[in-house]
Amino acid sequence: MIRTLLADDEAMIRAGVRAILETDGGIEVVAEAADGRQAVELARAHRPDVALLDIRMPRLDGLSAAAEIRREVPATAVVILTTFGEDAYIARALGEGASGFLLKAGDPRELVAGVRAVADGAAYLSPRVARHVIDELSGGRMSRVAEARARVAELTARERDVLALVGAGLSNAEIAGRLYLVEGTVKSYVSTILSRLGLRNRVQAAVLAHEAGLVGEGA
Repeated sequence: MIRTLLADDEAMIRAGVRAILETDGGIEVVAEAADGRQAVELARAHRPDVALLDIRMPRLDGLSAAAEIRREVPATAVVILTTFGEDAYIARALGEGASGFLLKAGDPRELVAGVRAVADGAAYLSPRVARHVIDELSGGRMSRVAEARARVAELTARERDVLALVGAGLSNAEIAGRLYLVEGTVKSYVSTILSRLGLRNRVQAAVLAHEAGLVGEGA
């Protein structure tokens, strides 16, 4: 059972998200928060597997709450719930350790898939959000692509295969099955890739994989 914390200052949004999540028999919403400070307190109390946080909340915004939860309850993966027009916040969220980004108005199946993915140790970017994240981080798109390709060029062929599958949202176990490796070996590859490329987390690795054009090659 994936124990989930849901934080949004709008009760109707929380009710809708809860209803979608609980259509999956393997996901349980263990607590709801109406603001960011309450989200941090409930994360400490319940230690959920996943915390879904709205960006804009009173008392403490979702990004600040994400940073506190990742620092105080590191076993809890954070997923940011966003709407179009909030892309500028997403770049900051990457640095706060968020593992996923989902659109409130997106396909309900993505919500369930995203929670399942991050609970399994993967990064998850809603496809529509991924496009906006990359655009936000790009600045000059062509130079960003060239830079990304140059960075991944220093990886071995196998490391690029692993990075491509991280970008596709696969967990370590799924990557191991796809590449006929043991899960521990994949975990070692991921750690090496993050270290060699100076990345903080799997979400940053996923964005780089998209920018370098690896997703689709290894996936």
